[in-house]
Amino acid sequence: MDNNKIEQYGDELYEAFVARRAVPPLLSREPDITIEDAYRIQQRFVARRLAAGETVVGKKIGATSKPVQDFLGVYQPDFGILTSGMVYHEGDTIDLGGLIQPKAEAELAFVLKHDLKGPGITAMDVIRATDYVLPCFEIVDSRITNWQIKIQDTVADNASCGVYVLGKTKGDPRKLDLTLAGMVLEKNGEIFSTGVGAAVQGSPANAVAWLANTLGELGIPFKAGEVILSGSQSALVPVVDGDELVCTVGGLGSCRVKFSGRSAA
Repeated sequence: MDNNKIEQYGDELYEAFVARRAVPPLLSREPDITIEDAYRIQQRFVARRLAAGETVVGKKIGATSKPVQDFLGVYQPDFGILTSGMVYHEGDTIDLGGLIQPKAEAELAFVLKHDLKGPGITAMDVIRATDYVLPCFEIVDSRITNWQIKIQDTVADNASCGVYVLGKTKGDPRKLDLTLAGMVLEKNGEIFSTGVGAAVQGSPANAVAWLANTLGELGIPFKAGEVILSGSQSALVPVVDGDELVCTVGGLGSCRVKFSGRSAA
């Protein structure tokens, strides 16, 4: 795909983000689009957000667990860039008016104390480089109509990044069993789903290592202080005005988030 089209679709996704409206799937209009093309479109989309004043604060891994893959019809991991405009903290209420068609997923966030650059990174390297882990929610949001996405669509759309919420409880990954730690997701006081760290590529640390190596091949490092979202351990949860979600990770703690307003779709 030539640079003009890369910029065209990156700009279209950025404008859809600003206007809070969805656009037709890219793959339906460009059947020959490759994943490499899609990542170039993502770079353009993110560059527009940075030009508008945001900064890069981390990275995220998407489509790592079977429930999410089954829902999306996307069967390989992808990644996106986290920016300063996406950050919420426990206790904040998320205004759905800033999103299009949001769905929440519960996962583990890694906050780094050292830079990390692949290839050759192992899960143990990830643990050593991590300052602490937190329970968190990622509120994914698609700029593609009705979530009609294939891998190329979600990659171009910055891995369907919406916003994310970090819990307050910090855990030392050297003292937690990230693989076997259970996660319970409650919606409005009732259990919605349960999961375990092993659902994410065998361990959330494995998923982070995969991303470090994938980005390392592109010359992109993890930076000290960055947040790395390791991938959903839950099914995707639709959210509307008044909903409250709580995810609890065994041995670590909980993250709670509330929602208000009405999303664009």
